[in-house]
Amino acid sequence: MLSKEQAIKILAENIRVERARKNFSQEYLAEQADITPQHLYRIENEKVCPTILVVANLALALGVDINCLLPLNQANQDKV
Repeated sequence: MLSKEQAIKILAENIRVERARKNFSQEYLAEQADITPQHLYRIENEKVCPTILVVANLALALGVDINCLLPLNQANQDKV
């Protein structure tokens, strides 16, 4: 099972990777996800743990399934 710190780290990395893939700035993604750029910065730098609603909004803004952002696949791989 993942620790909270591991989950936040993986989530932050997944958001950064998807944002870079889309060539979105933090400001643009934050606006699309209806959060502040400062909040997105804190999420991407592992300073806060976002709510599931924020993660869902980020996934929608990035055009990806929420499962692409959440570290559930990594948790399941640890059990194998």
